[in-house]
Amino acid sequence: MLRPSTSIPKRARGPLWRDPQVRSLVIQTVLLIALVGVIMLMIHNTMANLQARGINTGFAFLDYRAGFSIAQTLNDYSSNSSYGDAFLAGLYNTLLVSILGIIASTVVGLVVGIARLSPNWLLARVATVYIEIFRNIPLLLQILFWYFAALGALPQLRQSLSLFDLFFLNQRGMIIPAPILGEGFSATVYGLLAAVVLAWGLARMNKKRQAETGQRLPIGWINLGVIVVIPLVIFLISGSPLSWSVPELVGFNYRGGLHMIPELIGLWVALTIYTASFIAEIVRSGIQSVSHGQTEAASSLGLPKGITMRKVIMPQAMRLMIPQLSSQYLSLTKNSSLAIAIGYPDLFAVFGNTTMNQTGQAVEIMAITMGVYLALSLITSLLMNLFNSRMALKER
Repeated sequence: MLRPSTSIPKRARGPLWRDPQVRSLVIQTVLLIALVGVIMLMIHNTMANLQARGINTGFAFLDYRAGFSIAQTLNDYSSNSSYGDAFLAGLYNTLLVSILGIIASTVVGLVVGIARLSPNWLLARVATVYIEIFRNIPLLLQILFWYFAALGALPQLRQSLSLFDLFFLNQRGMIIPAPILGEGFSATVYGLLAAVVLAWGLARMNKKRQAETGQRLPIGWINLGVIVVIPLVIFLISGSPLSWSVPELVGFNYRGGLHMIPELIGLWVALTIYTASFIAEIVRSGIQSVSHGQTEAASSLGLPKGITMRKVIMPQAMRLMIPQLSSQYLSLTKNSSLAIAIGYPDLFAVFGNTTMNQTGQAVEIMAITMGVYLALSLITSLLMNLFNSRMALKER
């Protein structure tokens, strides 16, 4: 006896142009070809216009003599150096102000964010006023204010503000003692690195010991002693190869020491205060996102408020704060390009402005400048993502 088939017959395949997959593939292919054609057309027109104006393309200009000086450089640069050296000088200055700004804004934002939640009425209101004022004033105006109004009101060179006759502040900037590394100081650096690795290993051993026995050593103080004592002993054994160049007023300027130009100070202060106002709100929201029951549980165990904040609340709040902090760090790095408003020699001012005006290589210079800012953003995102993955809760 034949049984009726229970399988569903296949539907006859219709025309290809009615197939959604084929249709979407054709549309995407056509759009891709059109996009490539537009890009090629733009490149062709750009090359034709440059050739008509007698402008040579390529990156050979990076080896030409720059012929201009830069107020602050972290590399060996002079007016006889090449445009490539000028690019490195601007890049180093951008990295300098970005790193300083990230560190300072994180510290200030953390303090202000915690202060806004303080039970002290005055402290909380001061933190609120700080956030509401500096978060709502455009960054460019703040840069101009700190440079022209605040630093411009400082005394002249001979009336410099002095601290212990070591630190001097005037309209030309800040002069601080500069370290002079002697021969053999590298041994101290290697000792410091070895001490950090040893401290990391001790922390892991202490964590494993706690998991196995429930007992925990005061690893914080132990590691602090390791990091301080080992480099200090090596430093003393190697003959203390470190001296200081103290600034001294000679004639019409200070000699010795390390000179921080006012453009760097104004930009650093503005970026720090502006970004810290946003970080403070991130810290506040992260702390408030932690259940109040965690605080009550810690209080019931008799934990002090400081330990409760460091050991209970902040580790949980950090998991919510890190992605938002990444966005603020990226914004700070890109906002540093506003330095051109006060003449700070960052990457955009030195390379994207002065170099481009002298060479006329607008396409190449803009491409390099955009590529550098893109690379800095991607590197920052990568580091913060790695930190975020380390802080995230792991399922067992």
